Amino acid sequence: MKQALLLGAAMATLAAAVKAETAPVEELVVTARLEETLPQDLARYGSDLSIVGEAALRDNLYLDVSQALQMQTPGLFLSPRNGPFSYVDLSLQGSRTGDVLWLVDGVRINNRLYASTSPADTLPASMVERIEVLKGGQSLFYGTQAVAGAINVVTRGYAEDFGGALTLGGHTNGGVHADLYLRDTVGPHRYVAWASKDEARGHRTFDVFQPSATDRRRGYDVVSFGGKYGTDLADGLALNLYVQHTDAHLEYPGPRLTRLAFNDRDEEIASASLDWTARADVQLSVKGYFHDWDSVYSTVNNRPDGGIEIVDDLAYWGYRDYGVQALAKLNLHRGFEYQLGYDFQNFRGRDEVLRIADRTETVHAFVAQARTTDDLIENLRLAAGLRHNRTGDTETTIWNASGRWDAAPGLYVEGMVGTAFILPSAEQLYAVDPCCAAGNPALKPERSLNANASIGGQAAGLSWQVTGFARRASDLIVDDYDQPGFPDGIYLNTAGKVRVRGLEAQAALQVAEAVSARASFAYTRAREAGVGRQFDRIPTVQAKAGLDYAPADRPFGASASLLWAGDVWQTVSGFGRVNYGNYVVVDLAAHLHLDRDRRQRLTARLENAFDEAYATRVNSALVDGSTTARFLYGFRGVPRTLHVSYAHNF
Repeated sequence: MKQALLLGAAMATLAAAVKAETAPVEELVVTARLEETLPQDLARYGSDLSIVGEAALRDNLYLDVSQALQMQTPGLFLSPRNGPFSYVDLSLQGSRTGDVLWLVDGVRINNRLYASTSPADTLPASMVERIEVLKGGQSLFYGTQAVAGAINVVTRGYAEDFGGALTLGGHTNGGVHADLYLRDTVGPHRYVAWASKDEARGHRTFDVFQPSATDRRRGYDVVSFGGKYGTDLADGLALNLYVQHTDAHLEYPGPRLTRLAFNDRDEEIASASLDWTARADVQLSVKGYFHDWDSVYSTVNNRPDGGIEIVDDLAYWGYRDYGVQALAKLNLHRGFEYQLGYDFQNFRGRDEVLRIADRTETVHAFVAQARTTDDLIENLRLAAGLRHNRTGDTETTIWNASGRWDAAPGLYVEGMVGTAFILPSAEQLYAVDPCCAAGNPALKPERSLNANASIGGQAAGLSWQVTGFARRASDLIVDDYDQPGFPDGIYLNTAGKVRVRGLEAQAALQVAEAVSARASFAYTRAREAGVGRQFDRIPTVQAKAGLDYAPADRPFGASASLLWAGDVWQTVSGFGRVNYGNYVVVDLAAHLHLDRDRRQRLTARLENAFDEAYATRVNSALVDGSTTARFLYGFRGVPRTLHVSYAHNF
């Protein structure tokens, strides 16, 4: 907290000392960095890329990245378990939560201790410039866990002139928000710096509580600050540094017994990269990264006799992930370009709550891809590549082929086919807790075969796209309780296969000069072979829609966003299959510029405007005083909440 306040004070002092320019801030155009432009390059060669832009983030006052993805990204099902800054259930083209890779400015942040634990609970939206969602198997360049896609959170970029903003706000769930950022270019030096704080008492977490649960609201306190620095060391040679620190106090109450339960989080993400344009046909990029994630977990329960029981007392769990990525782009002759890469990762983690042995995992990977250029075929771009991954005694080779054909003005066809993989998590490899399934160091990676095909176009203000997708996964890792010698289970690769197929449709229409509309629909069938039911927590159908009013000659604007989730099932102990889907959430937002130069702005969002009562997940627990009777409870979606903020742009 003290660090965040000191940084905020220093940034405010700097802002006051520098005369603000009257013209809008323009982005500085520098030599493109290979790793930074990778998602756009993949999209040019047939990958399906969706982007949540800065305007959508600011106009809707999203507190964290999860809220923005939940309401704005076509085809992505995301359900924040406990509102802002919490774990999420996520499905992208029929995936499980752990089948999607998360990155911040290209640095992977997935929790390799537990594949199903999402890393989105400490990503405030105020630091973000855009969110890039690559759909379909992306293991060629991104490696493990990109089976169904990758989400890259891009923080604020450099600017040629001095600029920044101070934002203050709050919401009706007892929340406050403050953020500040500055950026400028001084001679050869470029910098961006930011700080943010989000704190809330929160809403009632569950729809049903037992009398023994006295902690019934889920609060949070998240402080994040960081920055970027870039400079040109020589002609064609650029250095870029990035660092981000997060302190978070995240509460996780339960529906019974809980008196106190929280995670205290300390997280650092850092990277340093050198980008060298040796000549017009040779570009090189080398990036080192570091991700340190430390958390202590505490639980205090109420006892039936009126006392308390300390279940966990600042028990540690965390991990450290660091590595080096090298990428080269070669245009050695007409008609083709080549991408060559090397990826080194070192991961180490342990858990004292659900015990995992302290182990280290090292990964070496080599990537090669060939691409056609417009010199070969003007309207057709094709790419094919291989990745060889070595982890200890395990080796995996995957392939990918993709392409895009601009068949006519305003009409394109694109597609991708390839294989992908997921390395076993630390829990699956090294778990030693007697309560649960034992780890198995002999596990093989899960493997999948993926295919995506799209047709789309644009004309007369209408843009549209229809996508079909399919995936088949094998060597699934499951906890098996029928093995002799392991009464509490052991993790094994099974012979069972998972088959996923589905369809996405999306469209955007410029209705009038100031009015635009968007809509999307997704159907997914995700089942294990021979089992006639949808996987848990993956909706069969979902839809999203939005309407935006943004007149260029008026000082105000407004928007509406809608999310509909169809049937969502979960198997619950004592209750069988429970459907907690079929809900509609509507957000309404508006903003007003208070001055002619549009430097001062008021923004408001009415989240869940019609106060839809819905569950983000369901489960069961023992009734107070019973050893057999259970009750069903749901994690409550955020109720109707008013968010308001004031922003001053420098």
